[in-house]
Amino acid sequence: MALSKYKIGQLIEIVDERNTLGIKNFYGININKEFMPTVADTENLDECKYKVVRKNRFVFSGMQTGRDECIRISMYSKDEPIIVSPAYTTFEIVAKDIVLPTYFFMIFLSKERDRLGWFYSDGSIRSNLDWDRFCDIELNLPDLSTQQKYVDIYTSMVANQQCYERGLEDLKLVCDGYIDKIKHTSPYKPIRMLFKEVDIRNTNGEITFVHGINITKQFMPSVTDTDNVDLTKYKKVKKNQFAFSGMQTGRDKCIRIALNRSNEDIIVSPAYTVFEVLDTIILEEYIMLWFSRKQSDRRGWFMSDSSIRSNLDLDRLYETQIPIPAPQIQQSIVNIYNVYIKRKEINEQLKVQIKNICPILIRGSLEES
Repeated sequence: MALSKYKIGQLIEIVDERNTLGIKNFYGININKEFMPTVADTENLDECKYKVVRKNRFVFSGMQTGRDECIRISMYSKDEPIIVSPAYTTFEIVAKDIVLPTYFFMIFLSKERDRLGWFYSDGSIRSNLDWDRFCDIELNLPDLSTQQKYVDIYTSMVANQQCYERGLEDLKLVCDGYIDKIKHTSPYKPIRMLFKEVDIRNTNGEITFVHGINITKQFMPSVTDTDNVDLTKYKKVKKNQFAFSGMQTGRDKCIRIALNRSNEDIIVSPAYTVFEVLDTIILEEYIMLWFSRKQSDRRGWFMSDSSIRSNLDLDRLYETQIPIPAPQIQQSIVNIYNVYIKRKEINEQLKVQIKNICPILIRGSLEES
């Protein structure tokens, strides 16, 4: 069996279906080639201008391919359609007698393919991969039966991962149900009585790796350029201490707060506030669990100011009240939550492993042909 060579443009066709269906599920693509709810403010947007993505339809964004060393492309696999920004290109495989949609997507789950996109991206500041250049990329393709054989392996692994993920949601429901019971049976205390501010600076500059907080309330490497920045002014966050940023709480509908669970100190911007819990009978992880709820984020959004940045001022955060049950009850719910967090980490590892196996599957299909 011989391989056939085709340019991407010979296999696909742009589909520009606008949202006349009233869909309000706004999504984007991350660098892991996954669909994710958009972090942009969608209030007062005209959703009719957005593009509809249906099952087995692809979404492509050539923006910043060179900067991120990643071709942002994803295939939508769910039954319920979503919408994406008009800036994205949406397309479908039309040469299905030549390439299977899932096999086509598997080709792009590869660091090698991302590096090729980086090589092809233009020399502009944004390092875009133009659509015409993308369509000009050549692919070596085996026959359909060989493609199907390796697609079946990939889809079975994805099905197992998704089954594991559904179990995660059940565990999260147990946590939420426990919290709902606590809300009605435990006395409340304001944050002002639970936290004290800590201001320890990185005075000797020993820590050089700066962290920020993402919308999932996790510490992450800062995306800010810290060259020529005086890191001695940055604040340390020790184990079991919190960092809080009130900026853009209203815009993102998220209270940016994170707990340092690691044994190593990290540093954050001087604009952040660092806390530690005053009372030893209150578990830090219980406090973090409370702030991880969507209800807490909605309250933070409601309490944020009306400025352009929609900040949640520190004084307003201090007014927030949290139910404080007995220590053994706190520990019980924290134990359940920790199992959920651990399994969530395993789920993310499974997704990475599946993605890493794809280049091996593609190579196997090409060698077999």
